[in-house]
Amino acid sequence: MLPIISGGHTAFQDTFVSDFLKFYPDPFSLSKDTWKVIIEFWHLDLSSTDFLLAEYYAKKGPTPRLPSCMLRSYLLSLKLKVTSITRWVAMMRECPLYAILSGFSPLDTPGIGTFYDFFNRLWLSDSNNLSNHERYKSQKVKKGKKKGDKTPINTQSISSKLLPFLERNPIKPNHAFSLIFRLFKSQFLDHSCNLGLINPASLSLAGDGTPVKTAAFMRSKRLCKCREQGITDCNCKRYFSQPDTNTGWDSSRECYFNGYHLFMFVASDSFNDLPVFPMLERASRHDMLSFLHTHFSMKSYLPEFKVEKLLLDSAMDAIPLYDYCKRVGITPFIDLKKTNNGNYKYKDTFTIDPDGVPRCQLGLRMHHDGIEYKKNRCKFRCPKSNRKQGCFCETPCSPSKYGRTVHTALKDNPRIFNIPPRDSKEWKKEYDRRTSVERSNKREKQDYKLEGGKHRSSKMWYCRLYGIMMLQHLDAWEMPSVETFQELIIKLAA
Repeated sequence: MLPIISGGHTAFQDTFVSDFLKFYPDPFSLSKDTWKVIIEFWHLDLSSTDFLLAEYYAKKGPTPRLPSCMLRSYLLSLKLKVTSITRWVAMMRECPLYAILSGFSPLDTPGIGTFYDFFNRLWLSDSNNLSNHERYKSQKVKKGKKKGDKTPINTQSISSKLLPFLERNPIKPNHAFSLIFRLFKSQFLDHSCNLGLINPASLSLAGDGTPVKTAAFMRSKRLCKCREQGITDCNCKRYFSQPDTNTGWDSSRECYFNGYHLFMFVASDSFNDLPVFPMLERASRHDMLSFLHTHFSMKSYLPEFKVEKLLLDSAMDAIPLYDYCKRVGITPFIDLKKTNNGNYKYKDTFTIDPDGVPRCQLGLRMHHDGIEYKKNRCKFRCPKSNRKQGCFCETPCSPSKYGRTVHTALKDNPRIFNIPPRDSKEWKKEYDRRTSVERSNKREKQDYKLEGGKHRSSKMWYCRLYGIMMLQHLDAWEMPSVETFQELIIKLAA
């Protein structure tokens, strides 16, 4: 039967006040931290969930739980860092406040199966995973050659082939998690945009990948009879319980792990490091592959978002990516790899430093003298000259009184030459915001215990990931103080 929708968010608030004072006649004895959670979920309007999920319920049968209450309850469990649905169901029966704050009667709370039925409706696929369970055993990826190095891969070759393919064949927004994304966008991402926390018309995105460990070992079963024939190490297909995961190299901890490679896009110009779009890739995927897949997926799901700046680390340092950014009007802020940087001849006589600044014939770094935006190039001037005296070098390399000038055009080397220049304060200030994605990943993995979910399907991992992202947006919204809210409760109860 379809869920009975009556009153929306206002009905939830009215029910909360009556049940809350009934089970807690002295509510002011609760701690201040508990009140902060109450305030957040009191103001969290999830009434759109009921309408978005209505078509995924049968027209006949018993009356289901309200989808908005189920989602609110799941978000509350994530807020309280509960990693088990079984444990959360028990906690709602033990503590009336959790049931009331979810929108349920303390005497009638949902069971474990009800939650998993709700998750099934959020997942638009008959399979709990994105890949087939039967696949060949993949080879172990190579680890970095030096300390802190990622899996070695030719990013130049990969990006030159994959970028044109993704441009010719746009990704369609029909993934199994698309309904979960709609809930996140309509009730959290759009609301943050309306509050001015994110500017979709001029978006600055920071992207980075991070490992998500889901299991200590890769679980698989043999489908062949090679072992009976004495062959212990065969290359036949196997049945994997988690087909979307595999083994990858964690460069930060310098160890192998089993699970996903999470690539996250964060609004770097938002004060609260708000997440915008994620993708869970296999652990063996390089950052470049994950970035391209996530970026073009985000374009299909958020076509109205205009990306103006991309802040990426050195794993995405490849000329095809710079060329792509130039074509679509994106300003790239990408860190350079440690090798093959600068120190090459430019215009026959000038050497270029790793940050794109030319050196004169004496070996001195030349001074900035403006940017010519129409010609897409930067201007540098003799280091021994100024506006008043002109060139006062003892061995001038130009007969001009103005001094020798060099123009570094982006078309000559879009990787080294940037607008703004790499050594400018503007470039460094903007690139420093790339750490916003690292702080966001830290919140998800440590503060909200993303890896604490003992799940065996991509369905549950996406539900958990998007639930945590919803809470990150909720935490960024301005809420009234505890004292002001307590006065409101007293007025409503009178």
